[in-house]
Amino acid sequence: MSAGSPVPPAPERVLIAERPGRSWSAWLANLARAFFWIVLAAVLLQYGCASSGVVAARKQLLDLLQQQRKSRVIAMIHGQDTVSFFGVPVASSITMEDSEAVLRAIRLTPADQPIDMILHTPGGLVLAAEQISKALADHKGKVTVFVPHYAMSGGTLIALAADEIVMDPNAVLGPVDPQIGDMPAASIVKVTELKKSAQVSDQMLVLADISGKARVQVSAFVTKLLLKHFPQDKAVALATTLTDGRFTHDYPITVETAIGFGLPISETMPLDVYHLMDLYPQTGIGRPSVLYVPFHRAPDARAEPATLPSSPSGPQQAPEQKH
Repeated sequence: MSAGSPVPPAPERVLIAERPGRSWSAWLANLARAFFWIVLAAVLLQYGCASSGVVAARKQLLDLLQQQRKSRVIAMIHGQDTVSFFGVPVASSITMEDSEAVLRAIRLTPADQPIDMILHTPGGLVLAAEQISKALADHKGKVTVFVPHYAMSGGTLIALAADEIVMDPNAVLGPVDPQIGDMPAASIVKVTELKKSAQVSDQMLVLADISGKARVQVSAFVTKLLLKHFPQDKAVALATTLTDGRFTHDYPITVETAIGFGLPISETMPLDVYHLMDLYPQTGIGRPSVLYVPFHRAPDARAEPATLPSSPSGPQQAPEQKH
């Protein structure tokens, strides 16, 4: 630029007016986010504290029962819960994780020590229920199963392994006919009997084949359990009654009916069993379905954990046989 040339004027600053209310809306959004996270943290903290307190109360009551009855007490309690914050219904049943936990509790119990099992369940996987049943049936000490409300299907299968079944006067057991997927095995077989093979799909024919095998297998297993209480002919007859599908799967076997079957039924339910059920309200999440506490032993005795950690679920196979 040559000397004496006029100096160009400096560019004017452009002022952008802020939108009224923009900073206010951003502040409100940040406040809402902070409030949400604070509330969520408070709810989770409250639930965690309440849950730990309930679990501690359950352990204390189980320990009291063990000392009173001089037995190993195992609780397997299932039900449908409502998650308190999200409101999602969660149902539980007998799983392989349950059988692993119960078998471990039995394994840690001396052979001549009585076992008391508190059952509240709609049933579940055949394999898991049969594993628990066999372990209880093979235990040398007396096995007592307490049914304060209901032990259906696979739960009944477990109860049949006991030396004594203690039921509330209004409690019920149920049939143990196998279910293939969500269908009764007996009904699947009946469809193929009512229709000609050409009118039945290949899938249904396969299911009918599986159903026939499942019925034979479960009937044989139940017969073996019942030989603990009955001669061969009566064991076979009762096993057939419970497994052949003559009842609907939710048919209630009352105390009177069970006594009529000749099962070793008692109605002397300890009050502490009801108190334990009070500690399993149908709300909340994260409660263990199998729980037991250690015996009071000498310091050099084998230590065992107070709770049973659940192992990750394995791959599911379809169709599953359920009770």
